[in-house]
Amino acid sequence: MNRACALVTGASRGIGAAIVTALAAEGFDVIVNYARSQDDAERVSEACRDLGVCAIPVQADVSDETARARLVSETKERFGRLDVLVNNAGVAPTIREDILDLSSESYDRLLAINLSGAFWLTQDVSRWMIEQRQRHSGRAFTVINITSISSSVSSPNRAAYCISKAGLSMATKLFADRLASEGIFVYEVQPGIIRTDMTDGVQEKYEQLIGDGLLPIARWGRPEDVASAVAVLATGKLGYSTGEVLRIDGGFHIRRLH
Repeated sequence: MNRACALVTGASRGIGAAIVTALAAEGFDVIVNYARSQDDAERVSEACRDLGVCAIPVQADVSDETARARLVSETKERFGRLDVLVNNAGVAPTIREDILDLSSESYDRLLAINLSGAFWLTQDVSRWMIEQRQRHSGRAFTVINITSISSSVSSPNRAAYCISKAGLSMATKLFADRLASEGIFVYEVQPGIIRTDMTDGVQEKYEQLIGDGLLPIARWGRPEDVASAVAVLATGKLGYSTGEVLRIDGGFHIRRLH
């Protein structure tokens, strides 16, 4: 394969689907990873193929070690290379509950998918990227972690989610530090309030907050807003930068006094 290749986890819908489509538009062959939504993954893959690249859906729950190994091995078998890894797979709490009532089952589930899955997959892929770079020194290799404003903003009724995203934010720095000498750059994209199925249940709440002036850019974020940032990083336009955080949050992070 002459085209660069990107693997996007959790790519069957929402932000992941927008990311994988944006990378296909940039000319990347893509692996559309999904855990359960096969029909959605097939539709996204077909849309990517319509852009003139090779796209394959691959089922794998990133929290499962065997599934992660199969995801990497299938990428090797089908494409023989991997230039970009986007760790996007993530879940929200099944129910929002006070931190004092948080169950170990809920906590373990969110950390296994949102943090541990991304961490171990990055470790596996990084080793392969190092091997590839030894043979192809001219290629660019990139890892991009999709976190959240919840990595640094307290929500005591979503404690496990916040902790998982804060952990992934630190993992970004750690891998960026370790891999820079190997020619592999690692970034964090931090979405804010994005309209997806994950935010459907709190739509009215956020509509009110946005209307009351929560965001300098007074609108919901779109999955395509996040995807555009990922495309900038994946195509090497920030080549003298690593460990950087791109905040796609409508200016939420600006400390304001009115």
